[in-house]
Amino acid sequence: MKRSCILLSLLLLMAAPGLRGQKPIKVFEDSVQFGNYLYPGFNVTIPEADYDRALKNWIKVQETGTKSKVQTENGEMTIFGALVKQITPAPVNIYSRLMNEDTLSRLLVAIELKKDQYIEPAAGDIQLTSAKNFLKEFAKDQYIDFIKDELAAEEKKLRDLRQELGGLESSKARSQKTARKKRNTVNDEQEKLLVKNNELSLLANEIIVKNNEMMAMEVGPGRDAVSDQIRELEKRRKSLQREIGKGENRIRKANADIDQADRAIPRNEDEQKEMKARIDAQQAVVQKYIDKLNTVKLY
Repeated sequence: MKRSCILLSLLLLMAAPGLRGQKPIKVFEDSVQFGNYLYPGFNVTIPEADYDRALKNWIKVQETGTKSKVQTENGEMTIFGALVKQITPAPVNIYSRLMNEDTLSRLLVAIELKKDQYIEPAAGDIQLTSAKNFLKEFAKDQYIDFIKDELAAEEKKLRDLRQELGGLESSKARSQKTARKKRNTVNDEQEKLLVKNNELSLLANEIIVKNNEMMAMEVGPGRDAVSDQIRELEKRRKSLQREIGKGENRIRKANADIDQADRAIPRNEDEQKEMKARIDAQQAVVQKYIDKLNTVKLY
């Protein structure tokens, strides 16, 4: 069982969907094309991020702090008078395009400081570095959001497994309680049966004595009185027999319940071992996503 649990843990860990190590965020200078023209700008890779969410967030970032709105045509975004204080206090124009490339999103950006003056090496190291940091932070936020979603999904799986384990533990406790209760029932009923069987034995002897006594008597009121006593003794005997039968049935039923509980407990314990192995494996998966998240936060 221990070996099978270890193998199960390894298999679950290896088969965890979407479990990939963190990927680098790249921001590099590039000539980017908008329309028929090339502009000095930046090429940004955003690993794994949800494209639709990243697009929505990119538009929001550009529109923050200004009344200007992003205009989109053929996938190309333009905004005039954007405020990006991380780069410059003055309004800028931003030309951009976000592309979905399967395992990553690629953001192409050109930032126009003044007419035909773009952020590039010629604009100075400070603004160039500030623009790269701004774009890197945006990409990092998108990547972090994606990993947080992955982590939340894996944590939910872990909670569900722990809840299942809790259900198994409760089921075992109920089986143990049932077995204890039914064993007490058996003991109580056996004690009662012992008393009733002794009473039945004495009653049978008394009936025999009374019958012998009645047979030796002459017909008359005395014999009739003994006959009435015998009938009452017979009623009591039948009542005792019914009570004994009911007690024996209760014992049989209790023993059946005990047997069922005793058979259920080992199965439950095996299921708990398997569930604990799955929890350990899932905990390892969760930890890998936590490590991945913490690594990306340090980018």
